[in-house]
Amino acid sequence: METIVVTGAAGFIGSHVCEALLAEGYGVIGIDHFNDFYSPAVKERNWEAVETTAKRLGAGGRLRLFRSDIRDAGEMEQVFASAPVDGVIHLAAYAGVRPSIQQPLLYTDVNLNGTLVLLDILQKHQVKRLVFASSSSVYGNNKKIPFSEDDFVDKPISPYAATKKAGELLCHTWHHLYGIKTACLRFFTVYGPRQRPDLAIHKFTRRMLAGEPIPFYGDGTSRRDYTYIDDIVDGVMRALAWTKGEGSRFEVFNLGESNTISLSEMVRTLENVLGVRAKLERLPAQSGDVNVTYADVSKARRVLGYCPSTPFEEGIRRFVKWMNEQPQE
Repeated sequence: METIVVTGAAGFIGSHVCEALLAEGYGVIGIDHFNDFYSPAVKERNWEAVETTAKRLGAGGRLRLFRSDIRDAGEMEQVFASAPVDGVIHLAAYAGVRPSIQQPLLYTDVNLNGTLVLLDILQKHQVKRLVFASSSSVYGNNKKIPFSEDDFVDKPISPYAATKKAGELLCHTWHHLYGIKTACLRFFTVYGPRQRPDLAIHKFTRRMLAGEPIPFYGDGTSRRDYTYIDDIVDGVMRALAWTKGEGSRFEVFNLGESNTISLSEMVRTLENVLGVRAKLERLPAQSGDVNVTYADVSKARRVLGYCPSTPFEEGIRRFVKWMNEQPQE
């Protein structure tokens, strides 16, 4: 049995990844700080769902959790000394473009120093497989559409984007120096059950159901490549398997739907699914927000066999079903 460390294990993407690993027979060591970036109770429920899945699969003995901070080298040493580790899926980070502009020092500390601590531990414990969560934000206001992994990405427009690009560079350095086989995954606007409450689809749904106005930035023409969580998890699992291959391996992959939805279209879809008319609080476009994200996923299709398959409206229906089952914060 292989054992995989998942950082950010109680988060939106992390909790789903843990469940997928358990379903495929892996041992899972989760790391999460349960900080107050958003309500810790949300993460507690996410982790309870992982534990429920483990019990259903008879995999309780394959699951462990460390409530630790990736910036703390001593705590990370305890994690990696607790059992032989075969690979790491590094999802832990402070996320979000707008809050990173308000708290750039915090974002740099967690996203870069935390990643450095983790890379150092990988080297010390001779862990040779890494999947790193990057972001579509690294593309900035790229003029070439769709975005390709070979595009120039040295002009980020938010501290968050800068930390993700820098994280890719750090991963490459450790790959070069120590032979860590690494897949850097640029996620494109992930949504679905357990989505963070501060993200647009979750926030809009909650406010629309409560009859409250939703913040509508710009003229509604900004576009995002919304990607359903199941498709992202499939890509993560494929990337992990790819790191087990022969030879020196370092690649960057886009994981998106390869389709764009405008802000106005997203709101109309929510209206259709919820049966509720949105009240718009019109606001100016925000600094750091990009105009469009659009993934060219041909490389991930060719190399990983990645094939996103969830239509946007179907994904929204699944999200709303989950949302209606949740306690309200």
